[in-house]
Amino acid sequence: MDVSVNKSLASNSFRPATLKRKRRLNEGLIETILFMVGFLTIFVTVGIVIVLGDQALLFFNDPEVTLVEFLTSTKWVPAIGEFGIWALVSATLTTSAIAILVAVPLGVSAATYLSEYASLRARSVLKPILEVLAGIPTVVYGYFALLFVTPILRSVFDNRIGVYNMLSAGLVMGIMILPLISSMSEDALSAVPNSLREAAYAMGATKLEASLQVVVPSALSGIGAAVIVGISRAVGETMIVAVASGATSDFTFNPLKAAETMTAHIARISGGDLSYNSVDYNSLFAIALMLFLVTLVLNLISQWVISKFREQYE
Repeated sequence: MDVSVNKSLASNSFRPATLKRKRRLNEGLIETILFMVGFLTIFVTVGIVIVLGDQALLFFNDPEVTLVEFLTSTKWVPAIGEFGIWALVSATLTTSAIAILVAVPLGVSAATYLSEYASLRARSVLKPILEVLAGIPTVVYGYFALLFVTPILRSVFDNRIGVYNMLSAGLVMGIMILPLISSMSEDALSAVPNSLREAAYAMGATKLEASLQVVVPSALSGIGAAVIVGISRAVGETMIVAVASGATSDFTFNPLKAAETMTAHIARISGGDLSYNSVDYNSLFAIALMLFLVTLVLNLISQWVISKFREQYE
């Protein structure tokens, strides 16, 4: 009897130790997998930078190209040896600015309504609609801009606007990034503690005053991050500007004119018959590197905004 009791006690004391050891092994395996995934993302990013930098050096080592001309000139005509990146950057900045001017007010307003005013039934209807907008292919948006938005703009501006223009591309890009900004902004607004709302109501504030003067400022860091992500998405958009903005590499900030963005130029030239290691071919990597640096700066600004203006709540 004593022997059997001792065996049962030994087995019971051994079982928790075994389970604890297995749990540690499982946690160690999960930690290793997560580390490998994180390392893979860093490895891919470094690989992209190496490839772009290596090919861009071939472009800048060409006797026809100088770094000063690339960064200061406003003419991009590879046929005659003009490689001024600002001709493409100006169009990228113009279309992105138009998109942000459209998407930010509408996106933040939609997020405020969904977070503060919408009932569960209204939210169940509106959220899927926003998700549908996010899932539409960008080439569809491009032809929507060219065949629907542009004719309306031409009638409004009395044909002073061309068939290809940056305004229609920017407006439709704003519609495209609207779900992204509204979704991220709604998450930031929903994260604001209810105690702040209740305190505002206790002070006699209306729902609109509490939303605009308390909730939105409290979620400003999240909204700012959403705006930065939207800008990055607009800067990297290709098909809308390739279809609706035109293929004219002119330095202009006039949204009524046609101009070619960096992404649209890459898409157009890379589909042509370019000889390997030619100046035109290597210029694609220089443009891509510039685009990568622009988006990297925007992401760094986003991280700075989040860390600088984040509100800490108990």
